[in-house]
Amino acid sequence: MMFPKRASFAAALLLAAMLSACGFQLRGQYNLPFTSVFVSTPGGSVVAAELKRELANIPTKLMPTPKDADAQLNILEDRRDRQILSISAAGRVREYDLKLRVLYQLTDGKGGVLIPTSEILLSRILSYDDSRIIAKQQEEALLYQDMERDAVAQILRRMTAIKRAA
Repeated sequence: MMFPKRASFAAALLLAAMLSACGFQLRGQYNLPFTSVFVSTPGGSVVAAELKRELANIPTKLMPTPKDADAQLNILEDRRDRQILSISAAGRVREYDLKLRVLYQLTDGKGGVLIPTSEILLSRILSYDDSRIIAKQQEEALLYQDMERDAVAQILRRMTAIKRAA
C-alpha cells in the first residue's frame, strides 16, 4: 500500500513544528567579539589544527602572528589518554576509557585575560575485542576525532560568549 505524497508532507511539517516548539535550531556560525585571532599551539596539537580549520570558515580573521591579532588563543595542552576500564575472566581487556584533556587560555591584544586557563576533559568508553583489532583501532580514532570536534565547539562557544567592555 502506498501512502499519498500529501501524507509524507504533512508528517514532515508536523516534525518541523514539533522541533521548533521545543527550541531546537540548527547551529549557525560562530560570531566572535573580535575581528582577528591568533592560535598559539604546542607541537602537533590536533585540537589547534581543528580550531584553525573552523576559524577559517567564519568572519573572524585567523592571523599568522600574535602582534596583528585582537585576541590570542593559547592551547596550553592537548593530551590523549587511554586506561583499562574492565577485564574479562580470562584477563583480557574488555573496555577502555578514552580521555582527551585540553587546557587553553584566551587573551586580548594587550595581554589582558579574556578567558583564564580553562580545562576541557572529555571521555568515551571503547568496548574492545582483540579478535577485531583493526576495527577497534579505527573506532578508537573516530572516538578521539569526535572528542576533538566537541572540544573545539566548546572553546568556540565560550569565545562567542565573551562580552567586550566598551
